Amino acid sequence: MTTGWMSDSEALMWHVGHDPFLDPTFGSLTVLGSAPDIDHLRSRLLRLVANTPRFGQRVSTPVGRLTPPAWCDDPRFDVDNHLRTVTLPPPGSRRQLLDLAVRLVQEPFADDRPQWEFVVIAGLADGGTGVVQRIHHTITDGEGGLRAAAAILDLEPGLAPLDEHTPAMQDASGPGALGLVAQTAGVAVQRAGRAAQSVVGEAVTLVAHPGQVPGAVSTGVETARSVIDQLKVHDRALSPLWTNRTLRRRLDTLDVPLAPMQATARAFGATVNDVFVTALTAAIGELHRESGRPAEQLRMAMPVSLRRRGSGAGNAFVPARIVVPVTDGDPRRRLTTIHDLLAPARDEPAFGVIEQLASVANLLPTPLVTRVLRDQARAVDFAASNLRGAPVPLWLAGAEVLADYPIGPLTAAALNVSLLSYDGTCNIGLHSDQGAVTDPERLAVLLGQSFSELFAA
Repeated sequence: MTTGWMSDSEALMWHVGHDPFLDPTFGSLTVLGSAPDIDHLRSRLLRLVANTPRFGQRVSTPVGRLTPPAWCDDPRFDVDNHLRTVTLPPPGSRRQLLDLAVRLVQEPFADDRPQWEFVVIAGLADGGTGVVQRIHHTITDGEGGLRAAAAILDLEPGLAPLDEHTPAMQDASGPGALGLVAQTAGVAVQRAGRAAQSVVGEAVTLVAHPGQVPGAVSTGVETARSVIDQLKVHDRALSPLWTNRTLRRRLDTLDVPLAPMQATARAFGATVNDVFVTALTAAIGELHRESGRPAEQLRMAMPVSLRRRGSGAGNAFVPARIVVPVTDGDPRRRLTTIHDLLAPARDEPAFGVIEQLASVANLLPTPLVTRVLRDQARAVDFAASNLRGAPVPLWLAGAEVLADYPIGPLTAAALNVSLLSYDGTCNIGLHSDQGAVTDPERLAVLLGQSFSELFAA
């Protein structure tokens, strides 16, 4: 049964995401102190599906492009198709765990099944267990994924009684592909027409009368200017060092205490995200200098959450691209500069028409849109994301959660550094393109030093 349509931006991610450079899959590596109880984990995953229907739905793509893909209940849903266990070969090192985690996140999903998977990784030398969770971005964003995880995590040790959740999947055949088109073709065409008229009309006004804009139209023209700035294809990335792009991935991790991050933010009237980005840009700048290829500034991609309290699955974010300085050696001045750059990001006027632009792009041939978006994505030097996790210890199927490292999508950038706070610690995942970032271990060291400098300030 069809239960809903993808938003225009989700549909765009779905259409272009089959290109491996634009794959929007994100994940995390959870480190447990012991092995989880698989039966309880399976039960909790069924509860997740019952609470968040998209985890039990597959994607149905109508014939043609007049409507977005639809979410349909999967009548053949089997939780064991989304839960598996693998064992690391000896010696079961940390490096082996990280390498396997990043390979798993790269594996493509089967289009005829729900787009997510949990992989339990045994065989670690220290007796712990890793769990890789990977989710296609069309299901939800990072913050939505954290909210959905509440269905599988516990606040206390021990095994609670098994849940008896069986998702009530209905007949997914529905009206068929042609029927889906017939249901909403008129609405889709009207929506795309309005979007094209709005965006193109404002752009024409801007070009034809750049200095004579009536007051009633000025807001729309400002939106058009912002759209042009946010979505134009830049010739190249700004980094003179990270010029290569490949599909060879690597994951490194770093742990930073949360309390000094919060204290530093309060002292400067900033946010934890400001502190994070300030330390990151300093480390990246220093890596460029050490490599003999210094850079004055780089282009950063950062998701800005629009999620409201109580909202569930789905995506509620907009992408922002910000050129940030990476050369200032004074940590206090760096933090102030970064704060001033990031503070207005949420009010970016282009955000209001991202969905309209996506609706227009979805009517264009996929190869054309893919090529344009890949060129655009390669103009991003690095991505950064900051997520607020649980402030207290958690357990997964009887095993204590020791750390949870996010693995953000690269989407043709050289680097994605994502931070997730958990139980007083910031777990940081550095997901890099090995063809671009050739010394990721050194970058992790420099990032730790940058945090120490900020805390000392």
